[in-house]
Amino acid sequence: MIGHFDLWYTVTMLKFNENNEIITEERYRALLVGLERKEDISYSMDELAGLAEAANAEVLGKVVQTLEKPNTATLIGKGKVEEVAQLVQNMEADTVIFNDELSGVQLRNLEDALNVRVIDRTILILDIFAARAESREGKLQVELAQLKYRMPRLIGFGKSLSRLGGGIGTRGPGEKKLETDRRHIERRMDDIKEELAQLRKTRGVQRSRREKSSIPVVALVGYTNSGKSALMNRLLSDVDKEEKQVMEKDMLFATLDTKQRSIKLDTNREFILVDTVGFVSKLPHSLVEAFKATLEEVLYADLLLHVVDASYENNKFHIDVTNRVIDEIGAGDKEKVTVFNKIDLNPDFEPPATGTEQLFVSAKENINIDKLIEAIKSRIFADKVSTKLLIPYDRGDISSYLCEKALVNAMDYEEGGTKFTLEMSLEDYQRLKKYEVI
Repeated sequence: MIGHFDLWYTVTMLKFNENNEIITEERYRALLVGLERKEDISYSMDELAGLAEAANAEVLGKVVQTLEKPNTATLIGKGKVEEVAQLVQNMEADTVIFNDELSGVQLRNLEDALNVRVIDRTILILDIFAARAESREGKLQVELAQLKYRMPRLIGFGKSLSRLGGGIGTRGPGEKKLETDRRHIERRMDDIKEELAQLRKTRGVQRSRREKSSIPVVALVGYTNSGKSALMNRLLSDVDKEEKQVMEKDMLFATLDTKQRSIKLDTNREFILVDTVGFVSKLPHSLVEAFKATLEEVLYADLLLHVVDASYENNKFHIDVTNRVIDEIGAGDKEKVTVFNKIDLNPDFEPPATGTEQLFVSAKENINIDKLIEAIKSRIFADKVSTKLLIPYDRGDISSYLCEKALVNAMDYEEGGTKFTLEMSLEDYQRLKKYEVI
């Protein structure tokens, strides 16, 4: 059946040569194809259209076929392939995007039958990531995921590889080299893994320093376009750090690289706020694997803020997808608060059960942000004690420990020793309570 033709975009796409150099601009017109088996895929197809939009494609329409099992040669049935070919010709489409991951054989057969570029959802997501990644680590992670995906499919890449820089699905590694030299791919993958290991080592040193300072970490997680970056910017604005704000845009995968910002509250307490890459359904496994390094920050966080778009009707689906990815990276047991954002767009919102504390906020309209801050404080500073300690001069080991592990607000050198005005963990307080002074 043919879906509604209600998505029309007039856009331009960057074209790259085999060295990843921008060489010209070209317009792309795409037809979306999905295979429906046991579950309704209308939402998934709408999301595919959003992904295509994020990749700067003009979506002409959608075709969905219902089958008990996929066709091993072409995913969809022979008759449906002929129907799609006719639609491609009538609409003058130059790209067909499949909602399911295609094998190399399927890619080759479909391109031969349709005579246009054929890509799948995975290639599309990888392409968006390749275009949006900014950090060195992010770019390397995307390239590694691209290489892992393409290695077993070299025999299937026809027009997607032969049209150098053909737009969607062709950003990244030089295509001729990928098609003809597997050893080149393997060598490149080894080089990337080695460089990523060095970057992880550097990040580990930085994390160790942060842990020594006892500054807690709060990580924003959630579905793409749920408003995580907007929420970070609202918190930064509240602490007069507008110059540190991150990019936010109403589109899928507007930001990819993990962003970290220091938030100092009016109580002089401080925490690190981390904004992570958003999740999406059918997120390629290779990409989850590649970005595990970046998502390590979630593993080391003291608190997760699961941001959900309250204005989206099927937000339960978003919640489930996010929870699955969080479990997959090993952070499922982290303390979590569910933050329903964009509540201004849906004031009568009735939240689904999440098994966690729920907050209802609007980053854009500054609704209940104060409650969010209080919720953060009550969790990450619950075991903190504010006090004053007088440490004898012959106990320099304790003074050094406090400077490293506690939040020291003031140090005064008095006759009996060093007087610390500080905030420390309850455990340390119990151990050093004998040095407390009024």
